[in-house]
Amino acid sequence: MKISVIGCGRWGSCIAWYLATIKHHQVVLYGRSTSSDYQHFTQTRKNDYLTLPDTTDLTDDLHHAVTASDVLVVSIGAQGFRDFCRDLNQREDVTGKTFVLCMKGLESGTGKRLTQIFREEIGAKAQVAIWVGPGHVQDFVSGRPSCMVIGSDDIELTKMLAGACNSSLIRMYYGQDLIGCEVGAAAKNVMGLAAGMLDGYDCPGLKGALMARGAREISRLVRAMGGNELTPYGLSHLGDYQATLFSAYSHNRLYGERFVRGDPMDKLADGVDTCKALMRLSDSYGVELPICQAVHQILFEGASAAETLQGMFDRENKLEF
Repeated sequence: MKISVIGCGRWGSCIAWYLATIKHHQVVLYGRSTSSDYQHFTQTRKNDYLTLPDTTDLTDDLHHAVTASDVLVVSIGAQGFRDFCRDLNQREDVTGKTFVLCMKGLESGTGKRLTQIFREEIGAKAQVAIWVGPGHVQDFVSGRPSCMVIGSDDIELTKMLAGACNSSLIRMYYGQDLIGCEVGAAAKNVMGLAAGMLDGYDCPGLKGALMARGAREISRLVRAMGGNELTPYGLSHLGDYQATLFSAYSHNRLYGERFVRGDPMDKLADGVDTCKALMRLSDSYGVELPICQAVHQILFEGASAAETLQGMFDRENKLEF
């Protein structure tokens, strides 16, 4: 199969490496000519994590990447996805193409899921699926296996894509609840911020409570939005907690830790924008999200991190369920 990967950052390049090296697909990897990631690849075919195989077609020509394959895997910043779709729709004919979205985020200004944005900007002339779940580039290139989810509204499309991407390194499960998978995958990054904040105050023992209560509040939101309330307990959310709340590779966990310690971090973590989106969804659906709200208060409302985090666990006694 020929597959184009749009975006040559940390995760996009890992997917390209995986599909070419492990699955032996013909892969085209697209990156903007001005990006440092693309420039490094053109010079050495390497980044800090991996080496692209010689068979991978590296290009800065979006038209070539789109026309070369019927399956396009997209791994770009979630907040720039709407503009990307609009630009793509004006420049290229994507009729009959299949897009697989590998970003974990929600549009901060609207709270909309990425497949919603795709449908609004591209329409029904192309198919859309998602690829979410736990895993870090460093683990995959070292041969450490994981399990992930591919989902869409068409089970036959889901099965086809999962079969094309499944291996002993990444076992693929079928996802049938786009609402739960997309919201859960995005929200786990906010839980990662909270976990990092707990690490910053040397309270890692509270991560167990964070995991249990975090999954519970996202489950309530997913149910209110019309999704399956069990989905957040699967690979897209709770199953991704180890990689997000505990791993040294997690940008979100590290961002939260550095934030409460007052240390600068040069890269913005995905959970920061997602936190804004979740507050919009909380208001829209009338669902309390106490952990997400606490993170929002710390990041954007000037609340004391120490007092706010302590307050999360000082609430009055009540039944767990």
